[in-house]
Amino acid sequence: MFGQSSSKEKKARINAARCLDVADKVWIYRRDLMTQKESGELLRLAGDLRELVKARADAGRLASATEALEGVLRRSGGSIYPATLLSENVEFLLVAVIVIIGFRSYFVQNFRIPTNSMWPSYNGMMPQVFTRIEDEPGPVREAARILAAGAWPHRLDAPADGEVLIPIGGAERLGIVHAVTVEGRSWLVLPAKLRECTLLVDDRPVTVRLPIDFDFDWAVYDGFFSDGGTYSRAKLVEAVVARIRSGQVVDRVVDGEEVRCVRTGRHVRAGERLLAFDELSGDMVAVDRISYNFVRPKVGSGLVFSTGKIPEVAEMHGDEYFIKRLVGVPGDILEVRGATLYRNGAPIEGSEAFDANARKSGNYPGYVAAGLLEPGSSVHVGPGKFFAMGDNSPDSDDSRTWGFVPATEVLGRPLGIYYPLARWGLAR
Repeated sequence: MFGQSSSKEKKARINAARCLDVADKVWIYRRDLMTQKESGELLRLAGDLRELVKARADAGRLASATEALEGVLRRSGGSIYPATLLSENVEFLLVAVIVIIGFRSYFVQNFRIPTNSMWPSYNGMMPQVFTRIEDEPGPVREAARILAAGAWPHRLDAPADGEVLIPIGGAERLGIVHAVTVEGRSWLVLPAKLRECTLLVDDRPVTVRLPIDFDFDWAVYDGFFSDGGTYSRAKLVEAVVARIRSGQVVDRVVDGEEVRCVRTGRHVRAGERLLAFDELSGDMVAVDRISYNFVRPKVGSGLVFSTGKIPEVAEMHGDEYFIKRLVGVPGDILEVRGATLYRNGAPIEGSEAFDANARKSGNYPGYVAAGLLEPGSSVHVGPGKFFAMGDNSPDSDDSRTWGFVPATEVLGRPLGIYYPLARWGLAR
């Protein structure tokens, strides 16, 4: 008996609280539309119910006062009363969206690493090539890799018997291997520009559509030219040039234009696997947008910035976000000697990537003297500017090419990788 009484009182208090919440909303949003009598009655009955709730009145008195207040709400509540599940959910979602947008704008923002200029510290979109069909993941493992590693499979099969040819260049310079920009879909839904890349089996095209920033050259190198070492664009250029010089080229028409094609010497039969690779998603990084409003960025930290006021970048990419590593602050003098980056006359310090590049440790390729830091030259960083470079120096388009990053365009610093799950961890 006691349990039933307690349950009734709890239910009455919940109903009273909900009714008072609606009454407050009606008063805020509709008081200008209500008559003086309606306003007075609403305030009086809401006040009476509120006092009963505070006094912990019994269930009967609470139910009676709630019913009286609901009578006023039915007459003057408009679309706010009765409060439907749909309206409550819509309100909740709107508030949630506002909170998320505010949090993203001022505190933490997600950022996808598009290219491999910061590899191996951060992965952009990159291929994992399978040279043997037995190494390709089965359906179950493939599904697991999509979730854990963002690995989207691409399997290209020969349309006919013949030799595999690699079309080189073309009117659109998206890479070394021939490609054109086409309209397509991202995540099968969102409109996006894609890169349509073409290989040939004799004169029969084999195409694959990929994100615009995906490095298909890397997949082709690993699939047809690799000696087992780490990929670099310079290695692919070297392999292509060697074949051109030895006469291993033919001309073919691709996408309506005559294109020079490199012969691979690999012959396939119709239906045979031509190239198999997974498109590994670029790292999704959480960016701290608030710290650099209060503290000065440190050399060695990751640096996320807008490109809108860097003319050489904005002309090609527009106003986008880039991520590089901060290597120079106002007053610094920078130069490259061998594979080492020097700051103010000494090997640069402040990040493990600096030391790894100097030693060419693991997948770190070492710093390359080029552009503003060409051999024998140095750069002085002026006031209000930063010098930023990629950890993958040979394949990084950075301050050596397009100059300084205005301090006003710095967005923040990376906190860590949250996707793919296989690379989850704090910023490097």
